[in-house]
Amino acid sequence: MRVDPTRSALMGRVRTKGSAPEMRVRSAAHALGFRFRLHGRNLPGTPDLVFPRLGKAIFVHGCFWHRHPGCQRTTNPKTRAKYWSEKFATNIERDARVIAELGQLGWDVMVIWECETFDSERLGRRLRAFLEM
Repeated sequence: MRVDPTRSALMGRVRTKGSAPEMRVRSAAHALGFRFRLHGRNLPGTPDLVFPRLGKAIFVHGCFWHRHPGCQRTTNPKTRAKYWSEKFATNIERDARVIAELGQLGWDVMVIWECETFDSERLGRRLRAFLEM
């Protein structure tokens, strides 16, 4: 397998923490008066936002990487199709497993997709509904 240095550099710039969608969710939760911990390493899947007192966790998923169903951002790379399909299938399976594990531990889990962070009013309503229930 040949590694493309340009592609490798591009993929290396993909952030796992502090991405723009995550920052929008963090800002919205904070503006609503909720306080949280970041990247709960002691929990399965390392949720992006953890509300220990509430027993709630939030994942901010990129539509491309986590395969948001029906989203236009969920494109398929043209090269190395088999590799990518396996990669995406693994991501989806891991996400489902982690959410189930958190549920078994008594945590309520919410997934916010990247494309859902663009409408700040709707995002705020969803966060409030999840965190106040």
